[in-house]
Amino acid sequence: MTTAAVRAGRPGDNDGGFMTRDANIHAQERFAAAVNSGRLDGIDEVVAAECVDHDPAPDQGPGPQGFKDFFAGLRASFPDLNIAVEHLTATDDDVAFAYEITGTHQGPLMGHAPTGRSIKIRGMQIGRFQDGKLTERWGSSDQLGMLTQLGLAPQP
Repeated sequence: MTTAAVRAGRPGDNDGGFMTRDANIHAQERFAAAVNSGRLDGIDEVVAAECVDHDPAPDQGPGPQGFKDFFAGLRASFPDLNIAVEHLTATDDDVAFAYEITGTHQGPLMGHAPTGRSIKIRGMQIGRFQDGKLTERWGSSDQLGMLTQLGLAPQP
């Protein structure tokens, strides 16, 4: 989603808040680009050292390194991993978005051998930003849906 789409429908909102909002959206876009490209060092540029993930993945460490380690592992399991933002809204402090994750299971995942199956799951995230860097994150992805699609969990 483009910044213009976020601005749409907000006539008269020219109080300068877009600069902060735009910077936050840009930081989130750079985070996504780092994950989708596998160039995870880009995460260091947009995540504050003291960033708190209120919903970390199992065994995810703190700060930028925790995100880099998590996504390196996920990309090892799903080399064609893609996270596509479907809807985004932002304020001067927060960026919230719904997303879709796709990929093909080609590497070990949570102790399971590769299945060769593809996944398509959804998730939501809220990120709080300060000075163009992510400082807090809340979010959830459909992990049960992923395991079910891979044949690693019983069908509901």
